[in-house]
Amino acid sequence: MIEDDGRPATPVEVVAQADFDGWRAGQDERARAWLASAGFQARAGELAWLPGADGRPERVAAGLGESAKVASLGNAPHKLPEGDYRLANAGTGEMSRKLSLGWGLGAYRFNAYREARRAPARLLVAQADRAVLGELRAVAFCRDLINTPAADMLPHHLEAAARELAAAHDAELEVVAGEALLRRRFGTIHAVGRASRSAPRLLDLRWGEPGLPKVTLAGKGVCFDSGGLDLKSASGMRLMKKDMAGAAHALALAMLVMAGALPVRLRVLVPAVENAVAGGAYRPGDVIRTYKGLTVEVENTDAEGRLVLADALALAAEEEPDLLVDFATLTGAARTALGTELPAMFANDDEVAGELARHGEQVEDPVWRMPLFPAYRRLLKSEVADLLNCPTTPYGGAIAAALFLERFAGDGPWLHFDIMAWNLAAGPARPVGGEAMGLRAVHAYLDARFRA
Repeated sequence: MIEDDGRPATPVEVVAQADFDGWRAGQDERARAWLASAGFQARAGELAWLPGADGRPERVAAGLGESAKVASLGNAPHKLPEGDYRLANAGTGEMSRKLSLGWGLGAYRFNAYREARRAPARLLVAQADRAVLGELRAVAFCRDLINTPAADMLPHHLEAAARELAAAHDAELEVVAGEALLRRRFGTIHAVGRASRSAPRLLDLRWGEPGLPKVTLAGKGVCFDSGGLDLKSASGMRLMKKDMAGAAHALALAMLVMAGALPVRLRVLVPAVENAVAGGAYRPGDVIRTYKGLTVEVENTDAEGRLVLADALALAAEEEPDLLVDFATLTGAARTALGTELPAMFANDDEVAGELARHGEQVEDPVWRMPLFPAYRRLLKSEVADLLNCPTTPYGGAIAAALFLERFAGDGPWLHFDIMAWNLAAGPARPVGGEAMGLRAVHAYLDARFRA
């Protein structure tokens, strides 16, 4: 997708079902015949070609269903022939923004390792809606990082991506890697990642002027999760290249914040590790001292994401940010509770949680708040350390993981997103593979809160 520069393009006329009869009545006889032949009823996702004066296909009718949604034109880029298209009757504003966004989200394909089967039909975006292009770049960046196989997305590769992002926006990036993690007291990041040939590291990106409101983002960067010595099954390991999706979300959100020059002091913390199996791997029963000073007994080495985030969150909390947000592909329990398409959100501030959820609904990037149920803190009780890294019961796993992180997140406003970050099946604007979930919701909230 590109900004509309006035070049020739095929018009796309959008029509909702409620308006269909009146719209059809306004077409000439030949167009009505083509619509009837195509069985077009303005259902969401329906497309039909309409003829020009010479009888050849000249414009496209696109159904919206009940109303314009982000997904309404999500299938159009790969259902329509290659070429340039322009929304003819969507105006500028909320409708055209949604439809343009959905078109762009649906156009995405991950073709880094193969030749593209075809180019998607390209929508020319009205100048008034050009902010959509920035959103699409950030989502594509997030999807690309998640989709990249672990052989090309180990901790040092993730560092390279962060360096490129920092350079593009004149941000500062500090990296603490390998044994230096122990000298800086980042014990959990070191323990989880020390068995990998790619050294564990903490990426610390800073951008924005001092004195502005402080927003800190943290993202789980487990570049591949074998489960460690508590080894996953083959099927459970198959998609674990996506276990760094929290990091992808934090970096993509940073891209939106920096590109949009949001008036905040931004910090991004990414603990980047591979949870590998080797002689140096950490073990069940080990006790790790965290950056905060709390000790954690390892009940299961496959509950590693909360360990690496613990050190990152504790470091973030020292600065008392105005808002702390973390993203993580943390628990299967959250997927059991909410399915794969709805991210779980935990929050320690009711007002922030309510506003975030409201903005998520507005931009059609929904999240669902889950409780920080304090009674479940007992599930993290250890006989030999301050905390257990995960419960010994299969129940309440997502809540227990969030309660674990809460111990390190400080007292300020904090949001935790437990996400799938993967589309198991294709849908309009949602191709199979890595997916940004909650990203646009958080950006909309940040923009409304800090740009006003």
